[in-house]
Amino acid sequence: MSAVREFMTTDARCITENQTLVDAARMMMDLDCGSLPICGDDGRLKGMITDRDIVLKCVAAGRNPADMMARELETGTPYWVDADANVDEAIDMMERHQVRRLPVISDHRMVGIISQGDIARNYSEQRVGELVEHISERHHV
Repeated sequence: MSAVREFMTTDARCITENQTLVDAARMMMDLDCGSLPICGDDGRLKGMITDRDIVLKCVAAGRNPADMMARELETGTPYWVDADANVDEAIDMMERHQVRRLPVISDHRMVGIISQGDIARNYSEQRVGELVEHISERHHV
């Protein structure tokens, strides 16, 4: 059985909850990604923010991204997976919650991110196909 820590990206970065949405957008641009974990000053996961969140909940709402903090987009309990969990548990969670990436937590701190791409590069083709199919079918309905 493969542990999540064997597949995850370890150089994942957080936006802190006190940084602006402009900071988040620039970080996404620099990292060539569409979402970031939001972490508190203590390094603990507070939520996730996507480029879509910035557009819909800030720009389209007439707010200024330079004045809006990442913490304002924290909603609910963020989904995450333990670093020592089996990869199948991560896949099941992605399917159940319709997400393409999960922060990886160890000792209450974010230590990485596992994405569909990480799994696709390292896991069985059949299981990856099931993951993509389940997540994709709900996003297009």
